[in-house]
Amino acid sequence: MLIGLPGELKAGEQRVGLTPHAVRELAFYEHQVLVESGAGAGIRVSDAEYEAAGARIGTCDEVWEKSELVVKVKEPQASERRRLGDGQILFAYLHLAPDPEQTADLVASGAACVAYETVTDSRGGLPLLAPMSRVAGRLAVQAGAWALETAHGGIGLLIGGVPGVPPARAVIIGGGVVGENAAEIAIGMGADVRVLDLNPEVLDHLEQRFGAAVVTVTSTRATVETEVLNADLVIGAVLVTGARAPKLVTADMIRQMRAGSVVVDVAIDQGGCFETSKPTTHAEPTYVCDGVVHYCVANMPGAVPVTSTRALSDATLPRVLAIAKNGLDALRTDPHLRAGLNVYKGHVTEPNVAAALNIPYTDPLTALGL
Repeated sequence: MLIGLPGELKAGEQRVGLTPHAVRELAFYEHQVLVESGAGAGIRVSDAEYEAAGARIGTCDEVWEKSELVVKVKEPQASERRRLGDGQILFAYLHLAPDPEQTADLVASGAACVAYETVTDSRGGLPLLAPMSRVAGRLAVQAGAWALETAHGGIGLLIGGVPGVPPARAVIIGGGVVGENAAEIAIGMGADVRVLDLNPEVLDHLEQRFGAAVVTVTSTRATVETEVLNADLVIGAVLVTGARAPKLVTADMIRQMRAGSVVVDVAIDQGGCFETSKPTTHAEPTYVCDGVVHYCVANMPGAVPVTSTRALSDATLPRVLAIAKNGLDALRTDPHLRAGLNVYKGHVTEPNVAAALNIPYTDPLTALGL
């Protein structure tokens, strides 16, 4: 199969879909990889390194026109969606639930669009979302600590405090992969850490792992409000697979927070879990609403593209190999890969996306002719 690796157009995005190591593996199995010239610049990888791994270097037009399978990181931008055609397969993060324009364009393209974030595994996990969730969770605390500084609009707190001066209180809403990784870094930095989650098994796991270094709280409307209003830093780490993030922190709660407090919305790709959230970029990562600093960068792992690209490429490579070998039959035979199919030949095949956008849903088995 001819696999295309375009450069990323989203603002501030420096990652790339495959490393040279992954390209070499694909070439070993006699697949062709066409890399857009300069695609690896953000991870300090030259065209020559991709060529040495077995790739061919081409223009952006060639990558989109010739590729049977296009492997990206972030959702295709409007100009890229116009290049996508019937019969092509797109493999990338899509986050369609809060994005009706992208969804409409992908439906109109006639392509098969497989979203990393809804691919599952045999344990019920999200193996292609997990690596970036780990990165985002760890970055969220770094970003929050930075935003708490007065130079960046914050209240002026050192997140870990010093002897005789208490640390900042960090409240993490959601104890999944993002939340657990955020808790690890926040604890390491010396913060007063609290994690809220609905699932008692998740809270038990966090308590078993971190012990007295974290306070676990069952998430309800009342506990969310109480913890948010007493927080210096709130990290939104909630996820409903394929769906819009629930708005757990209201605008009224934000108004009641201390001026100079910070919120970091890791769920912004799925619409955000704070009512006052709106997407930001790495170039302008924050804004202030009702005195509260909001950090809502929609591609947080793009800040550390070398780490992120390696982690993502390692996770996606087995699935890329499966699609390259078997085409759409890989989706027909593997229910976990099929769970990633969000759009196919004019049909929305992910139930939470269809529900969020109030458009018809087609079961992927039906769409694939099974």
